[in-house]
Amino acid sequence: MNRADQSTWAWTRRAFLQVSLVGTLLLSGRLVGPQPVQARELPEGRLTLVNIWTDERLEVTYRDDSGTYDLAALDDVNYLLRCHKTGEIGAIDVRVLEHVNLVQKKLGTQQEIHIISGFRSPEYNDLLVRTGQQAARNSLHVQGQAIDLSIPGIPLKKLREAALELKYGGVGSYRNSTYVHLDSGPFRSWYH
Repeated sequence: MNRADQSTWAWTRRAFLQVSLVGTLLLSGRLVGPQPVQARELPEGRLTLVNIWTDERLEVTYRDDSGTYDLAALDDVNYLLRCHKTGEIGAIDVRVLEHVNLVQKKLGTQQEIHIISGFRSPEYNDLLVRTGQQAARNSLHVQGQAIDLSIPGIPLKKLREAALELKYGGVGSYRNSTYVHLDSGPFRSWYH
């Protein structure tokens, strides 16, 4: 999808999110996520993201203090975290954004977050699997539920430890890697 088509996609994304959010809230009566968290318990919903492949930078407030997500801001996040290989845009799960945000705030830094991988197209993920890269066949990146990241000035070990202490979602790291994997799945961890 190119940037010109994004306005059509964004409207569809907004409609989908609105319907999904209303339905989820009606069915559950609360915010749904890997842990029961109320909006007032979450840190400020603001991140500075840098896509290391495109050198694009986004300072974004994606959620206000009352817990309302800014759909236009989420569209901007989706565009920045698109598949760097194919350009395909996928919907990034707000729970993985919250995971990233919680980790950053736990570390006590406002430093920008370098994104190594956000959404991956199925074709690109299959290529990574076939060539023996660090990619799972059923990767949560394909569902927009995972982000590989680093934070300049923060050692990866410290980043990983902060994420593990939160027990929020998946936390993965790899030998000789330059990033930590965070996802919105159930809490689990791995080191390969």
